[in-house]
Parts: sequence; C-alpha cells; structure tokens
Amino acid sequence: MKSIFLWMSLCAVYCFTSCSSKPEEKEEQIKLLVTSPLVKDTTVTKEYVAQIHAYQHIELRALEKGYLQKIFVDEGQEVKKGQPMFQITPLVYNADLQKSQAEANYVGIEYQNTKNLADSNIVSKNELALAKAKYNKAKAEVSLAKTHLQFTSINAPFNGIMDHFQGRLGSLVDEGDLLTTLSDNSKMWVYFNVPEAEYLAYKEHAKASDDAVKVNLLMANNEVFPFPGKVQTIEADFNNETGNIAFRATFPNPNGLLRNGETGSVLMTVPLKHALIVPQKATFEVLEKKFVYVVDKNNVVHQREVHIASEMPDLYILKDGITPSDKILLEGIRKVKDGEKISYTYESPQQVLPKLKVYSE
Repeated sequence: MKSIFLWMSLCAVYCFTSCSSKPEEKEEQIKLLVTSPLVKDTTVTKEYVAQIHAYQHIELRALEKGYLQKIFVDEGQEVKKGQPMFQITPLVYNADLQKSQAEANYVGIEYQNTKNLADSNIVSKNELALAKAKYNKAKAEVSLAKTHLQFTSINAPFNGIMDHFQGRLGSLVDEGDLLTTLSDNSKMWVYFNVPEAEYLAYKEHAKASDDAVKVNLLMANNEVFPFPGKVQTIEADFNNETGNIAFRATFPNPNGLLRNGETGSVLMTVPLKHALIVPQKATFEVLEKKFVYVVDKNNVVHQREVHIASEMPDLYILKDGITPSDKILLEGIRKVKDGEKISYTYESPQQVLPKLKVYSE
C-alpha cells in the first residue's frame, strides 16, 4: 500500500509541474517586436497616367481639287519649313491665271485710253472712275488666280515628321481631303490628371518655389525619360465626374525619342510635412481595409483601422488611425488575436526603418 501511495504522489507532482510550465512556455513563444510610427518631413513621388502629344501636330489637307501629281516626301521623313511636299495638278489653275492676266491687260489698255480722253476733257470723270474700277477688278482676278495656283503646291509649314499618306500618287483629291499629318516633336506636351487634394498640395509647393515644378516621365518600357519636364499649364476647371484637373508638362525631346500619341506616366515629387510613417509589414488587410495592432499600457493588442495617404518602398504614409505615441506590433502579426496580451521587445522607428529592405530618405 505504501508503494502505491508513493507512486500516486509522484504522478501528482509531475502533473502539477508540467501544467505550471506551459503558460511560461507560451509566454516565451509570443515575445514579439514592437515599434512606433515615425514623424518627419519627407517627399513622396506620385505617378499619373499621361498622354503624350507633339508641341505642334496638324493635318495637311488639299486646298484645291485635282489629281495628286507629285509627292516629294516619304512617310516618317523629317521635313524642313517651306520644303515642297505635294503637288496637285496645276493645269486648270495655270489656264485660269493666263485668262485673268489677259483680261487684266485688255482692261488696263481700256483704262489708259479712257484716262487720256479724260485728261483732254473728252470723257467725264465718272466714265474714268468706271474704267478704273474695271481695271482694279481685273487685277484682283489675277491675284485670286495666282492664289489658287499656289494652293496646288503644298509646302511644310514648320519643321516636323511626316505621318502616313492618306492619298497615293495619281489619286483624285477634293478640296479639304486629308493628305497626311505633320508633327513638330522638338518638345512634347504631356497631359495628366491630378485629384483635387493633390492639386492643393502642388499649389502650396509651387508657391514656395520660384521655378516651375519639375517632373519626370516614365515611358511604356518602364524606363525614365532622360530629360525632366516642367509643369507649365493647369486647366481652368475641375472635372465634376472624376474630381480631377488636367495638368500639362512640357518635355524637351532633342533626340526625337518621344512621338505624338505615346503613353506613359508622369512622376511628380510632392513634399509632405510631418508625415506619419510606418513599415508596410506592420499592417495587414481585412476586406480591403488596412489595419495595425496597437499595444496598450497593459501589453494587450487591439486591432485598429488605418488609412493610407501615400505609399513608398516598404513604407506607408498614414492619413489617420494612429498617433505618433502609439506602439504598434511590427512582427508576429499572424500569431496574435485582437485583445490578446503579449510580451514584447521595443525598438524605436529610427532603429527599425534602416533594417527594412529599402528605405529612402
């Protein structure tokens, strides 16, 4: 009996020791890393979808009806101001010019004869005025015929690059028919839309700077265009449907890399005062909402929703949700639940942020 009693006593002591050690092991397992938000002045780069347009982009149309007799240029060719591009059959207009010149010569002779008679008081001054009016009309007809003849030759109005042809050699074109388009790509106008809140931040930044705000262009191949541009124009009105306003930035294009109709993204750096910065790894998402775990004075974690103002590499700039004095859980987010007490190690944001994969000042 004594041996049985001794064996039961040993089992009870073992069970008591095992049970009392489990909470300590659990507490040891959930010792986690905690930090605080960082408050500092910084800058953030905003990205806006953009449309790229040539500084000058026009349609070249036929000014007279006729056959396309000559094409002096080729598609995609660079042309100089005044360079011949198209020739529409000038035969009819040459004939009209010769006819009007002959009539002007005839009427001019009549006017001169009438003037001689008027100087001798043989005809009245009214008859002389009528002869002069006929002569002036005939000269105007000559000028009009010359203009029509000039319209059969189409020259480049400025330096630019040709687009594809809408008509081919020998085809019949009517007055107003499109022949091609011409683009001056020496500089480019890039249009992008900015939300109202970011427009206000831009205006505050622009007011503090004497120069136009510089922006960069991210091209379709995800490379940054080597020449920065300047924001020079903002439209007058906001779009009531989108809440955006259109900006226009001008980019130099000395190498002709950019072409009319391209797409890309404008990268604009905006300063932020007293930004509240947290590591992205300190947040988690539930139903498309962002949350952090805030640790209270009793070491209990509480789930709290935050709103993102801007995103940086590995960092979020928060609009609201927490304060600079709050302690937030940095690691072990998946290991805890709302309302759970934890044991933690605290590191300041100055210690934490440089350890992230990417951290930009």
